[in-house]
Amino acid sequence: MTMERLEAQIERWFAAGANAVGDKDALAAFLELRAALEAGTLRAAEPDAGAPTGWRVNAWVKRGILLGFRIGRLADMSVVGHEAGRYPGGTAWQVTFVDKETYPARQFRAEDGVRIVPGGSSVRSGAFVARGVVLMPPAYVNVGAYVDEGTMVDSHALVGSCAQIGKRVHLSAAAQIGGVLEPVNALPVIIEDDVLVGGNTGVYEGTIVRRRAVLAAGTMLTRGTPVYDAVQGTILKATAETPLVIPERAVVVPGSRAVTGGYGKQMGLSVYTPVIVKYRDEKTDLSTTLEEVLR
Repeated sequence: MTMERLEAQIERWFAAGANAVGDKDALAAFLELRAALEAGTLRAAEPDAGAPTGWRVNAWVKRGILLGFRIGRLADMSVVGHEAGRYPGGTAWQVTFVDKETYPARQFRAEDGVRIVPGGSSVRSGAFVARGVVLMPPAYVNVGAYVDEGTMVDSHALVGSCAQIGKRVHLSAAAQIGGVLEPVNALPVIIEDDVLVGGNTGVYEGTIVRRRAVLAAGTMLTRGTPVYDAVQGTILKATAETPLVIPERAVVVPGSRAVTGGYGKQMGLSVYTPVIVKYRDEKTDLSTTLEEVLR
């Protein structure tokens, strides 16, 4: 069906509440939405030059994802296997999973052009993973996420629900990209093209990281965290209407600022704050070329 008709069906069945449970037409609409998300022809959020942030949330798509949770029943999704040759007679093994039947783990083939290195990574149904993406174990990509071409998702990295990851992004080990399903009109985390996200970095609560930015290891970005631009002499903050936005080519490192009053000042305490220390140049680019060799 057309996207307009699919949207109308999703809105209808989402509004039906518990009455959608067990209805084959509701399931059919959800499965079509899930397939479109996996194909990348439908997104929870997408670029929009006319929007203030350059991105538009497709709230009805999020409602469709929530519909899938509502109508799905818990099912045993355990994986059972058998290794021959290691021990006499071989050995059987099982990894236990119990989740909503509407959201099994995705299966990939070599023809898909996605490298999922052995060791325990998982991509949930309803997530898009483009050709050339590499997932190092263990990594996890949640429903509604969009991971574009050439991106590296390193060990222990998370791509949260509906997060949008651009082309040639490097999510280093233990990077956490937060997700958001509710409220449905909330912007998810956006990581634009050619961004380098350092190890143990966290990006949450609808933050937008513009193209070619660098987040140094250990940087934490949230709606409530001001970012001090030491180059421009400004402070970047989220507002009630707009998320925190990291500028294009900004290099952000973990920093601190002194507590200026009361007991904190008396004790010489300081609090964490991210700091933009420079903007990306040729030298910064040279330090990121190693990942291209590994692809």
